[in-house]
Amino acid sequence: MTTLRQPPVATHPGVRPSVVGRTGLYAVLLANAAVVAVFFAQAGFASNALIVLGRLTGLYAALLMAFQLLLVARLPWFDRRIGMDRLTSFHRWTGFSVLWLLLSHAVFIVFGYAQSSSLDPVNQLVDLAETVEGVLRAIVALAIILVVGAVSARYARRRLAYETWHFIHLYTYVAVVLAFTHQVAAGTTFASSPVATAYWYGVWGLALASVCAGRLVLPLWRNLRHRLRVTEVVPESDDVVSVYITGRDLDRLPARAGQFFLWRFLTKDRWWQANPFSLSAAPDGRTLRLTAKRAGDGSAALRHLKVGTRVFAEGPYGAFTALHRTRPDAVLIAGGVGVTPIRALLEELHGHTVVIYRVSTERDAVLLDELRDLALARGAELHLVTGPPVPDRLAPRELARLVPDIADRDVYLCGPPPMMNAVLGSLRELGVPGPQTHFERFSLAG
Repeated sequence: MTTLRQPPVATHPGVRPSVVGRTGLYAVLLANAAVVAVFFAQAGFASNALIVLGRLTGLYAALLMAFQLLLVARLPWFDRRIGMDRLTSFHRWTGFSVLWLLLSHAVFIVFGYAQSSSLDPVNQLVDLAETVEGVLRAIVALAIILVVGAVSARYARRRLAYETWHFIHLYTYVAVVLAFTHQVAAGTTFASSPVATAYWYGVWGLALASVCAGRLVLPLWRNLRHRLRVTEVVPESDDVVSVYITGRDLDRLPARAGQFFLWRFLTKDRWWQANPFSLSAAPDGRTLRLTAKRAGDGSAALRHLKVGTRVFAEGPYGAFTALHRTRPDAVLIAGGVGVTPIRALLEELHGHTVVIYRVSTERDAVLLDELRDLALARGAELHLVTGPPVPDRLAPRELARLVPDIADRDVYLCGPPPMMNAVLGSLRELGVPGPQTHFERFSLAG
């Protein structure tokens, strides 16, 4: 097959945006951990070692709770550089750390005070709740965190509807407020000096302001400005549909190929439901397009949308963009409906591109005609790989045959989790460096 090639485009990646984002997060957390340790030491130590440990674990639990809010604030700067999936993963593990720190805080404090009194631990806890301001609020906050932690465990998470899990998860914000008021009322380090008090107010204020800005103010402002609405609904196959959306000043919406939005279509029966769908075409300043396969009530209802339906969109989100390129040439690997951000990226990427589309049969290949036309127009190679999942048709040998120089290219990957895991293993065997591998797993939290 003869393939037209565009001349390679030199890239000057410098410091990778994802490295900058992650380094920034770690630096902020470590710096604040050091500040907390200084304030803790300045406040003085209790004579009881258990109480000392209880106060320290409580302080670090408070710091991590504030850090968690920053992780799920959906601030554009972090999201574009790290990606919502990785921020959500950090949030998940930080959440379990908070849970264990809070449990340790409660156990150390109760047993420490019980050691200094004649009360057993249960009666000591009751006494603290009755006599110390803010302790009862802390107990309620801990109970909420325990419930949220239980439903966030993988076993429970798989068995809950997303809407149910998300509703329960929102109670975390109640726990945060209760924990903060407990710290204000009973925290010895909090009140140890005016500087310490100002610091903690600043930490919590910044965290809560970030959540309000990223999850409330920015989405409301963008939707008021752009006034999105449905202009066309196009069935692509029996179970796949594309929705075209327009609005005002879309050229000022900072969306890029490969990103996704949380879409709410403001109909009487679906206005409350938000679904993440990737852009299936590169934004052109006039129209946005999403393409979805029927997989649940939300995606199935798209086929019945009426032209003119108002749309509330949160985003754009995601780091699955050309911003993270490190090489002049690229490989785009798609599986099933994961082709939607891949198709959009093909419009935007420069340099020589190889597209590998993995489906069971050609009939399952969504947007195949568009991919062929785009590949021809942009001088890209397109490989449609069909057949059952076994034998693995994207094993290392097969990938090396399709793209002999794959280790010298950026690789963008999107598809079902089993397919993505298999391909990531193949890429590692072929020696593709980690910084050249780009993918996102779409799971939301908070």
